[in-house]
Amino acid sequence: MATKLRKSYRFALRSSLIIFLLVTVLLIAVQYLLGRFDWAFIAISGPLVFLISLVIIQARVERFIYRRVKKIYDEVSLLESSSFSSKPVTTDMKTLTEEIGKFAQDKKIEIDTLKIREEYRKDFLGNVSHELKTPLFTVQGYILTLLDGAIKDKKVRDKYLERANKGVERLIYIVKDLDLITKLESGNLNLQQEEFDIIELVQNVFDLLEMRAAKMEISLTFDMDYEPIFVVGDKEKIQQVLTNLLVNSIKYGHKNGTTEVSIENLVQNKIIVRVTDNGEGIPKQHIPRLFERFYRVDQSGSRKEGGSGLGLSIVKHIIEAHGEKIYVESEEDVGSEFSFTLEKTSNNEEISIEESKLVSPS
Repeated sequence: MATKLRKSYRFALRSSLIIFLLVTVLLIAVQYLLGRFDWAFIAISGPLVFLISLVIIQARVERFIYRRVKKIYDEVSLLESSSFSSKPVTTDMKTLTEEIGKFAQDKKIEIDTLKIREEYRKDFLGNVSHELKTPLFTVQGYILTLLDGAIKDKKVRDKYLERANKGVERLIYIVKDLDLITKLESGNLNLQQEEFDIIELVQNVFDLLEMRAAKMEISLTFDMDYEPIFVVGDKEKIQQVLTNLLVNSIKYGHKNGTTEVSIENLVQNKIIVRVTDNGEGIPKQHIPRLFERFYRVDQSGSRKEGGSGLGLSIVKHIIEAHGEKIYVESEEDVGSEFSFTLEKTSNNEEISIEESKLVSPS
């Protein structure tokens, strides 16, 4: 609480001047009625009245305004966190009104922010509950069936235990994603920056997802043959970004479809990695919310494609943690393209992508 007083004498000066003029006129009128004039008395008493009035009025204004405003400062605990409390108290009513108005506006913004956060918290808890209860109830159902006597049938027992295990794996998957995104959003995840070949990393992800893509009859491919391209970043996290994007592409791709990865030069020693498919595509109204936690284009409760609903949110946070950008373009029944930027290293001085690939991000 600031106790230094920033004084404003404007009100006191104006009031004292009015009193001075009134007293002077009154003295002249009285002396006129008495038939004699003492100009020396008027010259001394007028300024004396002005000074006395100035001191008294200023003191009363300070006492009235400062003490009452100080009491508000001290008693309203919310003011302690406001910039309003760090400024000197003023006896100038105009300035004081402006400061109180600014304080009220700041508090309105804080309240609106808290309301938004509360809605976000409710949505988050509801989504977490929805995502967890499905595998939990599934596992519980299989276990209860086994306890009711199905455990004696070897075929049923093995089948139900296998399904229960899949439910537990899904729970572990969701919890791991929740833990990761919490660390990313709080800034507690330390990135292990290193130089690595992005072409080799993409090929490794292709190899990991080869069987999954084959089941959907989707081919994973580069748009051309590339020489090694070295970038700076957390190799493990960038691999997760590529995995999440390619898994989504496979999930929502058409049979006999293609998921293509291309890498292009950008200005300022950057590259852009594009993951393009010819799958279902995404309706325009959903694109602005794609990177929200638990947001799904398919709003039905079936969750037929599985997943934690956190994949794209994790992708966005990882890319932004690297200080880079992610972009998305999509059209229904045509396909989608997700792209993100990365910084190249000096190892690329001898190795360059075709000059014709020098573009800016969409």
